[in-house]
Parts: sequence; structure tokens; C-alpha cells
Amino acid sequence: MKSSRTLLAAATLTLASTASIAQAANEVNIYSYRQAFLIQPLLEEFSKETGIQVNLVTAGNGLLERLEHEGRNSPADILLTAEIGPLYDATEKGLLSAVESDALNASIPQHYRDPEGRWFGLTARSRIIYASKDRVQEGEIKTYEDLADPKWKGRICTRSGKHTYNLSLIASVIAHHDEAYAEQWLEGLKANLARKPQGNDRSQVKAVKEGVCDLALGNSYYFGKMLTNEDQPEQKEWAQSVNLVFPNQDDRGAHMNISGAAVTQYAPNRENAIKLIEFLADEKAQTIYADVNSEFPVRPGTPNSALIEEYMGNFKGDEISLNELGPLRAVASRLVDKVGFDN
Repeated sequence: MKSSRTLLAAATLTLASTASIAQAANEVNIYSYRQAFLIQPLLEEFSKETGIQVNLVTAGNGLLERLEHEGRNSPADILLTAEIGPLYDATEKGLLSAVESDALNASIPQHYRDPEGRWFGLTARSRIIYASKDRVQEGEIKTYEDLADPKWKGRICTRSGKHTYNLSLIASVIAHHDEAYAEQWLEGLKANLARKPQGNDRSQVKAVKEGVCDLALGNSYYFGKMLTNEDQPEQKEWAQSVNLVFPNQDDRGAHMNISGAAVTQYAPNRENAIKLIEFLADEKAQTIYADVNSEFPVRPGTPNSALIEEYMGNFKGDEISLNELGPLRAVASRLVDKVGFDN
């Protein structure tokens, strides 16, 4: 396999073309689960401001296994993820190193970062309920717990219970109640499904538009992606057919998750890696990063995008530590299997 090295501005590296990344004194190497277009403008700005070259490897899966296989020889300095799951898994596998940064501690709320500094949230999103404007009255459903109410029998759509987004949500139900309650809740939710769990979050909203179901679980940022999708304008109609419900506003708040970053255990350019993560946590980068993906900045006081302000406004988010949810994801996965949720 031929190795490849390139500037971010030139191209995004793929796993197939990066058996190795040459190392230099003034660079930083990223393994990213996030798509390049979401972060490329920010990384180019970082290079412009600091003179540090950014090399990027993107992949939908396999990056943790790559880090494990490479061990001390890995060129990766930063792991960038689209969800808490890979960050927690990487922590458990010993693939990350702790960072002491006053700037990051000041910029990122405690519940969005590892208490030992091994990972940091960069943007946040909520797992919300998409409700049909035509068939669900406003205020008719208010909590995640309500999804198990028999009144919704045959009226709910969701993707696989084993998907990482749903595992984090189920883990939060376990944390706020207990395992026995979560099992009963999953059984009730399963009984209310309009169809076997399938597809992605956008396809659940499509199903609401088409009358397959009246409620759907999905991440909040997909609303923005659909509403502004010029390449597939039919997705605008999907988005316009639903109201957004941020659950549990009268108690713990809506379940939150993050995209995040971490310095790898054997980062050859560790100081540059810390500089880049600090850059991504400052207000300017937070505004751009969150706006591009219709997510919420994690840095307090950073303004939301105009789209979020118009359609989502202010809501109460659950402030339980994501670090607490990490070990409960395995319990959530077992419960999904136990109740046969995906069957």
C-alpha cells in the first residue's frame, strides 16, 4: 500500500491511502470520524493563524482499531469524533492521554469533558422527538418516558436501538431511573413502534411526513440539515412537516450528546494537538463549527446560529456528566438485546 501525505487544503486523506503520515516538527495529525467538510474551514484557519500544518484522515469506522494496531508508532495526534461513544471506548482502551489546559477547562462545561482531561466536547446536540404537525397536538408528548405510553401504540419510528445515538439515550434513562425501569421503558417503546427499527434519523422524519408514524426519535441537528438541503429539496418538506419536541423540560432536561476531541496516547505532536483543540474551543471557532452542522456551541455565551434561534430557541438540556453515561452504554446494549427491540 502506497503511503500518502497531504495538506488539508489539498485533499482529505483516506484510510486506504494512509499507511503512514510523515511527521514534521510543525504539524498535527488528526484521525476523524467527522466528515471533512464540517471541519476543513476551521482547520485551514488554524493553519493560517499558527503556521501549523494539519493532516487529516477521515473514516466512518475503524479508527480506534487503527490506533490500537499502530500503538506507539501511530502518527495520530488527535482523535475527532461525532459522538461520545468512540471517546469513551478509546478511553477504556487506553488510547488517549490526559491534558491539563486552563483554557479548555474554562471554555468547556464540566459535564461535556472527561474529569481527567482525556476528552473534550466541542459541539452539542440533543436527541429529540420529531412530532407530526398534523397528527400530534403541541404539548401532547413532553418526556422520553411518554414514549412508552400505550396511547402511542403503532405511532413511533426510530433507527436501531443498538445505534450509538440510541445507546446514549438509553444510558441516560438508566442513569436517571435504574436498569429495571429502563428495561420496562424499552419494552413499552418497542410495543409502540410503527415498524421494525431501520434507517437513519432523517428517514424517521420522512416516515412521519409520509404518515408511517406520528413520532420519531432523532438528533436535533438533522432538522437543520434537512431544512437547508438544496440538493434534495424533498427533505425540506420532511422538516416542515414536524414540530421539534425537546423532552423533559419540567425536570432533568433533554438528553444531550457531543462531538469531541482527544489527544492520543502517543501523540508525536502533542503540544500542537493541544493548541488545535484549544483553538476549536474558542468563541470564533465554536460559532463557525456549530453553525456549519446546526449544532449547539459548548462554550457558554457563544451565540447559536440564526436557524437554531428561530426553530429551537432556548431549552433546558440535561447536565448529567457524559462520563457517567459511558459505562451504562454496555448495559443499554444488553437491554436492547434482552427485549428484542430490533426484532
